Amino acid sequence: MRVRDVLSSKGSDRVFTVSPHTTMPALLAALAEHNVGALVVSDDGVTILGIVSERDIVRKLRELPDPRAATVESIMTVDIQVCRLDDPLTDLMSTMTEYRVRHVPVVEDGALVGLVSIGDAVKYRMEQLLFERDQLEQYVQG
Repeated sequence: MRVRDVLSSKGSDRVFTVSPHTTMPALLAALAEHNVGALVVSDDGVTILGIVSERDIVRKLRELPDPRAATVESIMTVDIQVCRLDDPLTDLMSTMTEYRVRHVPVVEDGALVGLVSIGDAVKYRMEQLLFERDQLEQYVQG
């Protein structure tokens, strides 16, 4: 099982991004519109500048003097973990656990190609475990 498999099972290869100059109201609107918990921060949709998540909003926004005037750049996380399409799913899940992150951008040849959430990874793994269980049950029942 590879990161590529998780992205394929999601059924969409679109990655939602936001500019570092986006205002807080626009960020909140984008998160709600796409029904996601994080957006990759990028000027061109290919280069990753950071990531901004609901956690960033909760933890960092309250420290700013005027939250409504703040931009994504002022709260985004810049020290991010990334993975590649051919990385094993187990490695990705270990990274998410070790670094306590819920969203990991997927890069290939230096370009953003996807975003995997912990929910995506767990859902894919559960589907695989259920498939294996069903196969074993059929084998035993012969």
